Amino acid sequence: MKKNAPGILAALLVFLFFYTAVAKLSNLERFEAELLNQTIPKWSVPMLLWLLPVSELLAVALLVRAPTRLAGFYGSAALMLVFTLYMGLVLLDIFDREPCSCGGVLKSMGFEVHFIFNLLFLLLSITGIHLLKSENRRQVTDGKI
Repeated sequence: MKKNAPGILAALLVFLFFYTAVAKLSNLERFEAELLNQTIPKWSVPMLLWLLPVSELLAVALLVRAPTRLAGFYGSAALMLVFTLYMGLVLLDIFDREPCSCGGVLKSMGFEVHFIFNLLFLLLSITGIHLLKSENRRQVTDGKI
């Protein structure tokens, strides 16, 4: 089971990031409107409109192949950390409103539950990093690399 764990974690992250990237790209006008509703500088919206879904798809591409999976876990952790920190600031009332632009299943969760969901996927990313690094250290120690 432990040997399969990085692949299972990667599959969960692939599903999440592929789903969210496709949702964004399939309706760019809606995604742009959602970005404009966020408490971010308006000048950043045109850049984020493409940067976010492309970054998510890059994470997917890295996660699906074993040789690049560690980089994919690092990318996933970075994305989830940024999303989770932003949501944490909202929950701490740093901003004047909850500007959630989540779509599909995530929208029905509510902001607090979505924050916990993000924490869970951040933890999955970090766990994947830990498991792969431990596996790599074991292979070096055993002389397999």
